Amino acid sequence: MCEENGHVVEFEHGMNYAVAGATTLSSQLLVDEGIQNLMTNVSLEVQLRCFKQLLPSICGTASGNAIFVIQLPLTKFSNLIGHSLILVGEIGGNDYNFLIRGGKSIDEIKSLVPLVVKKIVSTINELIETGAQTLVVPGNLPLGCTADHLTTAQGSENEEYDPTTGCLNRINQLAEYHNQMLQKELNHIRDLHSNVNIIYADYFNAAMQIYRFPYKYGFTNGALKACCGGGGPFNYNSTAPCGYEYATMCDEPYTYVNWDGVHLTEATYKFMFEGLFQGPYTTPAFKSLCSLSSHVGVGISTY
Repeated sequence: MCEENGHVVEFEHGMNYAVAGATTLSSQLLVDEGIQNLMTNVSLEVQLRCFKQLLPSICGTASGNAIFVIQLPLTKFSNLIGHSLILVGEIGGNDYNFLIRGGKSIDEIKSLVPLVVKKIVSTINELIETGAQTLVVPGNLPLGCTADHLTTAQGSENEEYDPTTGCLNRINQLAEYHNQMLQKELNHIRDLHSNVNIIYADYFNAAMQIYRFPYKYGFTNGALKACCGGGGPFNYNSTAPCGYEYATMCDEPYTYVNWDGVHLTEATYKFMFEGLFQGPYTTPAFKSLCSLSSHVGVGISTY
């Protein structure tokens, strides 16, 4: 909530800058890597710029219909930002997804992980400079468990798969490599800004508990097959994705972990939420630092 000229503006449900298909790296950098089929040219840098440009319209000074963004110092909004919960991500997954679909090897993609993490870190530092005091930074999800990658990888050798979950080992190892590098950098930020709460959200393991024991959570249709899709062993077809004419939707989405081959179902996210905000999958423990009801949320992420 902020007050300007006697008028109170409330953002009880936060602001979300997510864009479908958004990447951490710029679209031009990915094009330079030979990736042409991007869903959007919106990167993390673009989302951050939009966030900064909108701040004056929340608590800024307007003249007629014009809001002078450049002339207003961002420190003017440090109180609002300092009392907000800022979610930076989950982002980075699309960078890797596009590279995998573009035929890049896991070793080639690993060489770009430091660039992805560096961009996330620079975004966090800019938000701190703006006045951010509490930031949640998620790691990547288990990318090797998605129906789209599993469909593409059909026919791979057995050793490519985790015998417990059926997920693709090398792609999940890529996600874990990203997460390990990100956590190392977050520790460095904590050392530099001891007054700022940097909360790492372990999306990977919050989701993996469900992939390992789907029936325990009521997912009687398993963890790997999509609810909505175009057929095949994993109900995923890139030429008939969810929402297209020839795609079909299951009758009981709450019994599926995967929604459309790429995203998870609402039921899955509910269990992940409980593990993150009430359980062990944040560092430090989220509930030890702040209350959900007392913060405004601001999200910069993928979708």
